[in-house]
Amino acid sequence: MKAGFSIFKSTAFSLLLVVLVCATVLVWAWQRTPLLTAFLPPNSLLQLSPDKDNQPVLTVGRNGTAETSTGLVEAEVKHDQKMETNLKTDVQIMEFAPPERSENTSSTTGKEQYNENVNDQGCNYAKGKWVLDNSRPLYSGFHCNQWLSHMWACRLMQRKDFAYEKLRWQPKNCQMEEFEVSKFLERMRDKTLAFVGDSLGRQQFQSLMCMITGGKESHDVKDVGKEYGLVMPHGGTRPNGWAYRFSSTNTTVLYYWSTCLCDLEPINTTNPETDYAMHLDRPPGFLRQFLHKLDVLVLNTGHHWNRGKLKANRWVMYVGGMPNTNRRLAMIGDAKNFTIHSIVNWVNSQLPKHPHLKAFYRSISPRHFVNGDWNTGGSCDNTTPMSIGMEVLQDESSDYSAGNAVKGTGVKLLDITALSQLRDEGHISHYRTTAAKGVHDCLHWCLPGVPDTWNEILFAHISATSVINS
Repeated sequence: MKAGFSIFKSTAFSLLLVVLVCATVLVWAWQRTPLLTAFLPPNSLLQLSPDKDNQPVLTVGRNGTAETSTGLVEAEVKHDQKMETNLKTDVQIMEFAPPERSENTSSTTGKEQYNENVNDQGCNYAKGKWVLDNSRPLYSGFHCNQWLSHMWACRLMQRKDFAYEKLRWQPKNCQMEEFEVSKFLERMRDKTLAFVGDSLGRQQFQSLMCMITGGKESHDVKDVGKEYGLVMPHGGTRPNGWAYRFSSTNTTVLYYWSTCLCDLEPINTTNPETDYAMHLDRPPGFLRQFLHKLDVLVLNTGHHWNRGKLKANRWVMYVGGMPNTNRRLAMIGDAKNFTIHSIVNWVNSQLPKHPHLKAFYRSISPRHFVNGDWNTGGSCDNTTPMSIGMEVLQDESSDYSAGNAVKGTGVKLLDITALSQLRDEGHISHYRTTAAKGVHDCLHWCLPGVPDTWNEILFAHISATSVINS
């Protein structure tokens, strides 16, 4: 009996020892392996310790905020009064690394080797990290006056730190083809690229114009706005967009202003103070009229979807040609999602008619207001990028609306949300000379800046498609 009890005690002790060893290994692995954070419950917070170089601590919560050792930082995109609820960020603490270039990439003659993996269709350009690159920026913020609005040219403002211009996006496990003007124009020879969306779409448009021209005056470019109806309206302060053509390759780049990506029409054409029907299920008239002339289309919307904007613009939601009576669509977030799905589905339905068209929906650009919103004292004074020591590892987009809308369609997702979320130091902030005291712009970006990366990713997609189709 005693022998049996002794054996039992020995077995129990062995099991206990095994459990303790396993628990120790798991705890050690949890601390050493960020990917284990994927198993956190949906509403939990992720607390990661500083790395060996004492990089800032980051706490990422599914409730949309991130807290560093230097204070609270908003890490989620939010629409007016927390309307945006469809975003998440899964970013991991990593050691900040220098640019990952092989020996072949150090010289101009090695670019072919550097780009050997860029057409790999398995490359997710949204996964990766920001690395230092002293060859940046791609153009001068001082000299791109022909295309760049002064309100976004931080080199012409009171800002004194420009380290944010020296970061390059490095995708994980693959190289992204470097943007080259000659390659872009050749691949877009006799083609038209159109940005259709809000002011962030306009920033991407201006960024690309500066990238193509190198930020210099160009006499090779013609204004062809009239071909697309982009002219100054009677009594207006600006046209509904701009279109420019590079004569050397007959390449056209244009932007059309459509903040909600739905058709807008006056309800009473005889009344100058009339409300406007906001057709949630109808694409903008510009697209219906000119889609056949486009070869690359980039759509975006998001930050105008709030009650204040709808009221100020006198927009009334319509569905099926009638005022909306669906109580669910009366919710701004649901109306936005409905519209995104509607425009993506419509473009997808047009692709068989226009097989040359490559369509993209660009995910939402994040805001970084801290301690308030744009009109309640919110600010973004950080000059040290949140991206230091961090990497985006998630497979799905942080913008659920955009990611879900394009699934199963021929419209590709230009996913820029998570990578842009790490760049809170890159906004206009309070540096604009004409800004009211205490008002920060934590929505729009300094140019040169983050939108240049959006265009680099777009170029990589265009290049991959060009190789496949050649």
